[in-house]
Amino acid sequence: MWPPISSAQTDFCSNAFRTIKPSPQPRENQTGDTMSEIRINHVYKSFDNQATWVVEDVTLTIPAHSFVVFLGPSGCGKTTLLKMVNRLVEPTRGEIFVDGVDIRSMDPTDLRRGMGYSIQRTGLFPHMTVAKNIGVVPGLLGWPQEKIDARVRELLALMNMDPQTFLHRYPAQLSGGQQQRVGIARALAADPSILLMDEPFGAIDAITRSDLQAEIAQLHKKLDKTILFVTHDVDEALRLADFIAVMHGGELVQFARPVELLNAPANAFVARLLNTEDKIRQISLLKLDKIMQPLPQTIPPHAATIPCSATVREALSRLLSPDTGGLVVLDKEQPVGWVTLEDIRQVGGAS
Repeated sequence: MWPPISSAQTDFCSNAFRTIKPSPQPRENQTGDTMSEIRINHVYKSFDNQATWVVEDVTLTIPAHSFVVFLGPSGCGKTTLLKMVNRLVEPTRGEIFVDGVDIRSMDPTDLRRGMGYSIQRTGLFPHMTVAKNIGVVPGLLGWPQEKIDARVRELLALMNMDPQTFLHRYPAQLSGGQQQRVGIARALAADPSILLMDEPFGAIDAITRSDLQAEIAQLHKKLDKTILFVTHDVDEALRLADFIAVMHGGELVQFARPVELLNAPANAFVARLLNTEDKIRQISLLKLDKIMQPLPQTIPPHAATIPCSATVREALSRLLSPDTGGLVVLDKEQPVGWVTLEDIRQVGGAS
């Protein structure tokens, strides 16, 4: 276990919402632990001596180890919430708990060292090499150089960046996608249990953005972090989220799993934002791991398989083949779930 990382302190926009608590229970890790749960309890924020509230009566539980996306247009409160979680903004009223501990009882610097922080423009130091950028906080924490070097190489490999190629390059010598990968590596440098991400792919071209989305989804599975991710991109939210918090007009109007949002939007705004009438779009975006069911007790012999990274639309194409009653979903060649036409029909909201 590596020591925790400190967060870059960068300005966010100030917005507003309140919340609805989700029904799903926190997901446990392999040891039965439920660390990294974040609980926000009746939180308010005003920047004008309470003349107006930019955050009003927020009550929200972030399940441990989940990937939660705050989704909505500019000015809806997404980034303000993120900023309050690591005390870059202090709530005017209310409480925020991490693993049951009120964050007001913690030193802000210590709190941030337990959270990784990745932003849109990466915040890399232009005069430092990739190695020094990633290792800057471990250096401040007093790690021995050999430990820093090993961690930097480990993280570059995790980001699919060859250490020998990139260690001594400067940010200006990297593409936008490479810079963003280095920024994420720096956020992970001390193995924090919580990762905060504020529109990290917003300034990246569409192809690179899609690649980074796939990589952060795989990282979440591999590292089992609690991730809070801010975006205004609906497709990005549907691809990545375990839960989505939809914000509008100063309120959090719905907080649920992507499939639940698509099938039962809370109001006309949510339906319009997610374009819930476009069923083909929905199944083109959702990954199988968001809808798959537990493996049946008896799997048919010679059952067809499909990777969990596939989309629901890809599964539908396979299931329309003759004599294919269901698909075994694989993660690294290991069976992890089961999907049928009925599961896909439920995604489409058919009765």
